[in-house]
Amino acid sequence: MFSSREGSSAPEDRLVLRGARHPGDVAIVDGRITAVGIVAPESGDKVVHCDGDVITAGLVNTHHHLYQWITRGRATGCDLFQWLVELYPVWGRLSVDDVRAAALVGLGELAATGCTTAADHHYLVPGGDDTVFDAIVDAARTVGIRLHLSRGSMDLGESAGGLPPDHVVEDRDAILASTESVIARHHDGNMVLVTVAPCSPFSVTTGLMVESAELARKHGLRLHTHLCETIAEQEHCLERFGRRPVEMLDEWGWVGDDVWLAHGIHIDDDEMARLGSAGTGIAHCPSSNARLAAGMCRVTDLRAAGCPVGLGVDGVASNEVGGLFPELRQALYTARLRELRPGALMPADVVEMATTSGADCLGMPDTGRLAVGMRADLAVWPGDDLGDMADPVAGLVLGPDRRVRHLLVGGRAVVTDGELAGVDLRTAHRDLAQRARVLWD
Repeated sequence: MFSSREGSSAPEDRLVLRGARHPGDVAIVDGRITAVGIVAPESGDKVVHCDGDVITAGLVNTHHHLYQWITRGRATGCDLFQWLVELYPVWGRLSVDDVRAAALVGLGELAATGCTTAADHHYLVPGGDDTVFDAIVDAARTVGIRLHLSRGSMDLGESAGGLPPDHVVEDRDAILASTESVIARHHDGNMVLVTVAPCSPFSVTTGLMVESAELARKHGLRLHTHLCETIAEQEHCLERFGRRPVEMLDEWGWVGDDVWLAHGIHIDDDEMARLGSAGTGIAHCPSSNARLAAGMCRVTDLRAAGCPVGLGVDGVASNEVGGLFPELRQALYTARLRELRPGALMPADVVEMATTSGADCLGMPDTGRLAVGMRADLAVWPGDDLGDMADPVAGLVLGPDRRVRHLLVGGRAVVTDGELAGVDLRTAHRDLAQRARVLWD
């Protein structure tokens, strides 16, 4: 029924998603969208009937920690620093196989909730064994969605004034050498894109930030880190550097259109203007921010300033849902609560954030758009209950939560009739639950 390959040199029969209530028909050839709206039949068409359904570009998850699926539901009354202090030692016991099992579940759940691209920020490498990144890539290939693999890192342990315990941080030279190796092993510019991603101001040195930026730009790769998530982080930077986080970021060479930042909550007007003028992106993670009482991101102001703002799940240890679809509604509600203004964000705005703006954060101009010439990364949402709604997109966003009927990545089926093609998700969940029991015991 669906295309089996993307970007093949041999021509393919045309695939047509026909009958969707929004936006109508979609035609695909060789992994790209060739028509949207009313598509006249042609001899040889492969047709998938989507009568009454809603089709969107595939969702783009701009910030995740896949390994945290194995430690969800803990430290439920903590702020960020308390939560990290409780979980760092547990994460330090994870094996490579544990991380693969968590990534398999995490990526499977993302696909089931409409994601065609996911950015995983993996910054904890017990024992310096960077085959953990091989395991994450293997899980992504099994599920079949695009992976932005962030080679995260921490080199500032507790004894040197950082937050993480010394046994979970790495040597800077080892981090940089490993990053070069991960790039060589996995970056293909299509299904796996490596990102250089030191963790956060309270877990890294200035040297690591500066040298990581130089390394990324040498290879033409993007940069990612956590920034301005909490007031405590801001106070740490003021005490340690005498400057606010965005000022430090600028000094380190981290303000540019090849950078996107996780959270970006506590940013003032001048800082926002600086980031916006440079085109620096923000991964907005509203549910995680609420869970940890971190604050409410100034999404509408950031967008007005010129920052691409995408959506992120964050780790499932701070957002136990684990799917991106609920973040659309959460982002809309959070903006309206923060501004006390019903029109702060509309359903179409959060769909744009979850698709086009998310792709812009990740430097993917031909993804996240339901338009001719774009990659056929598409989500088909059941629309059975939307027939009496004037605006099916609003109905989709405002609820109830749903999982995709079909998911295509480059025209290839990742989910068909609600079932993942490459993974038995029930079995994967059982395996992960057993691993979690052993970890905590």
